[in-house]
Amino acid sequence: MSALVVLAYWVPGLVIGLALRLRGWTLAAAAPVLTFGGVGLGTYALGRTGVPWNLLTVALWFLVLAVVVGVPTWLVARRRAKALDAAVETEPGDAPVVAPAKRPLRDNIVVLVGVVAGMAVGALTFLKGIKSLNTVNQDWDAPFHGNAIRWIAEHEASLPSALGQIANLPGKADYFYPNTYHALLAPLLDKVVAMPELLNLAALSMVLAWPLGVAAMALAWRVPPLAAATAAAVSTWFSAFPYDSLWRGPLWPYVAGVALVPATLALARKIFTERGLGGPIAVALAMAGLVGLHTSLAFVMAVYALLLLVALVVRLEPVDWQVARVPLLVTAVLAVLAALPLALPAFANAAGVTSAGWPEFASPSDAFGQVLLWSPTQGFPLWFLGGAALVGIVLMMLHKRLLWVVGAWVVLGGLYAACASINSKLVDTLTGPFYNDAWRFAALLPLAGALAVGELVWTVATRIGAKSEARLGARAGFVVPVAVGLVGVLALAVLTKGAYLGRNTQRLGWSNHDFSTVTSGERQAYQWLKEHADGKPVANDIGDGSVWMYALAGVKPVEWTFYGAGEDSTAGAISYHLQEIETNPRVQKAVKDLGVRYVVVGRGTVRPEMPRSPGLKDLDSFPLARKVYSNPDAAVYELVEPGDQRP
Repeated sequence: MSALVVLAYWVPGLVIGLALRLRGWTLAAAAPVLTFGGVGLGTYALGRTGVPWNLLTVALWFLVLAVVVGVPTWLVARRRAKALDAAVETEPGDAPVVAPAKRPLRDNIVVLVGVVAGMAVGALTFLKGIKSLNTVNQDWDAPFHGNAIRWIAEHEASLPSALGQIANLPGKADYFYPNTYHALLAPLLDKVVAMPELLNLAALSMVLAWPLGVAAMALAWRVPPLAAATAAAVSTWFSAFPYDSLWRGPLWPYVAGVALVPATLALARKIFTERGLGGPIAVALAMAGLVGLHTSLAFVMAVYALLLLVALVVRLEPVDWQVARVPLLVTAVLAVLAALPLALPAFANAAGVTSAGWPEFASPSDAFGQVLLWSPTQGFPLWFLGGAALVGIVLMMLHKRLLWVVGAWVVLGGLYAACASINSKLVDTLTGPFYNDAWRFAALLPLAGALAVGELVWTVATRIGAKSEARLGARAGFVVPVAVGLVGVLALAVLTKGAYLGRNTQRLGWSNHDFSTVTSGERQAYQWLKEHADGKPVANDIGDGSVWMYALAGVKPVEWTFYGAGEDSTAGAISYHLQEIETNPRVQKAVKDLGVRYVVVGRGTVRPEMPRSPGLKDLDSFPLARKVYSNPDAAVYELVEPGDQRP
């Protein structure tokens, strides 16, 4: 059943991609982002029309979407084929542009080996880091994502505003948090796997998508196959992405979006090489997917798009404007139309996002050095991998290869360094869409790093191969560079102590194990409440992990998030003043309105400094709370009437 979660990422997008006449590496890599694009548009279309969000309606939506995008794509392709045939018949001397020759099988095999190697390292690192698919991430954002998935699954409500309840903002009609990630997973919950496995398999799917996207992007933009294979192979060695964003936060939707940026850039290549609707529609759907995953990714793609446009204008990338100008214009229009409905609701919460603040943790010189060695947010640099990538960047500049990607690394790296080390209004303005969080910029740097390592290995291997070909013949011109490239990657793996496997698994383990936030004992208490709470909310501490009880067991908490609802709210009346219930009418009303019967208290907190909610302190000495369940990690109390209180 676990494989069905991975398939859910690829199969819907494959259907859409085939309808758009995508093929090969681009189709394989772009399938997940097309899936998310379809989900993002589906949440809007079905939500606005009142259609419930479930497995059946989602499947039907994708079939309809495949027809809607496939028919015009086919018609335009057919019309163009007839026009080309007519042109050849009337003017035989003016033959149509010949499509590029197919890549030899041996080159595809080399790339496949690199992709599989990257996937293997990524999967091994992830699975060793989390230790079990049943592991519950212990950091701040995890329960919100789990609660969102269950809320969509149980209520079949696909609009982001429906999630106001789980943010302790019931009735807030303009509440917004991008929910495309959660909407894809919601129909699978409990029907395929339980919540912990679902969350972990979903994260693993994006780890697998990352090297595939890197390879597809490299090949689409004419990077030699050996360089593309190397880039894919080393793409999962960097700590900054995908691992740091999987233990810290965890930023699951953002990770999914960043992992799919290379695939989106691979799709963009079709705009400049083919006349037709397939490329423009695919890019538009991909943009809808990225924006639906996290609105900040629109700014990331804007950086790449602007720098690519500059590269095209100054002829750093070859382009036939006669071929490309119409598809480029159509793409821009379609991308705006597809992404706008998903992005506009974000303005309701824009002030809250841009006002977020994080303390600076590096000096400007340290932050700059971290960018140069691809070691952001880390105390010890990635000397060998980062050094190889830095040499590769120099070679990319000398070879004038993907200079717009190098430019994006400079821009995004500069934003990381500024965010990590400088406190100013200008920096806050520039980094506001990313919560002013340097770690999010750190996640954007390994794409250029992986491509740069590929460039270095290819350069060395081909120079040695050229000498071998001159001596040993044409076959050596292929075999020797591949062998040298393989040796180079293996040598780098040895120098990095096994592709930094130990370092990265250790980092993942920081928040992926059973400890103070939510433990196995607390999960047992949630299951007890599932059997006894009769669907009524359970009073809970803000910081002890009980905000997980809905995601894990379907038990509604009074406090849904670690932020807490605020003392002046209905939930806050209970969290802050429960033990005043005999004398405080506001508390009495809150308990009655919510139907609260039970209170759960767990061991530990998500942050060591977080105090116990005032209303839930020392319930053993509160006469109106009777302990009805306990284990070493959690206790459940039943609220009793004054006449039933214990002596």
